[in-house]
Amino acid sequence: MAQAAFAPEPAPQPNEPSFDVLRWHDEPWTAQLALDLLPETNGPKVEVLSGSVIVTPHAGIDHQSVERELPYLLHRAARRAGLWVYPEINLICGKDLFIPDIAVLRTSGGGRSAVDIRQAVLLGEIVSPGNRRKDVIDRPREYAAAGVPFFLRVDLRNRVPTVALFELNEGEYRPVSAAAAGSTFTMTEPFAFSVDPADLLDEEAPEEAAPEAPDTEG
Repeated sequence: MAQAAFAPEPAPQPNEPSFDVLRWHDEPWTAQLALDLLPETNGPKVEVLSGSVIVTPHAGIDHQSVERELPYLLHRAARRAGLWVYPEINLICGKDLFIPDIAVLRTSGGGRSAVDIRQAVLLGEIVSPGNRRKDVIDRPREYAAAGVPFFLRVDLRNRVPTVALFELNEGEYRPVSAAAAGSTFTMTEPFAFSVDPADLLDEEAPEEAAPEAPDTEG
């Protein structure tokens, strides 16, 4: 008696978003698929580029210090110009999903899980040693191709913060303003803002003093 041909079971479909989907989904990824199938997370960044999911762990503490301070300061200045600033939001660019370190939007993102990159006036990246090419070359090129008017870069090389602003001109970002720690970074577009880059970085934690030996005399 002939046996029935083996039919593989279909890939499991999770009832709710789960990272398990990364094991069985073998078709090209899109921004919308990632938003639909993957869970929201405060952990690693989960982006989509050219059909692939890219998972990036959190950067170092200096990176987090700048990401705490700079968006807050930028937002206070941007609101006076009717703009909105957010750290690490989901940006949809065609089929790609980007999570820039800083995003300045024309409208509020309140109530939404993602916004179209065409709402961005300025996008910013804080350069991490492990992702230097992405932050300095690849991501600015992608933002420029999407027509984002301004790009902001914060470089923390040797723990000396430098802030640089670039403006889109004929499809490429051209430098507008830059300053290193101890001087004042100033920009007038897309809104007025100034800061000493040194104020963005926490002081290095002092070494703990060795405990004093107990007094055994007397």
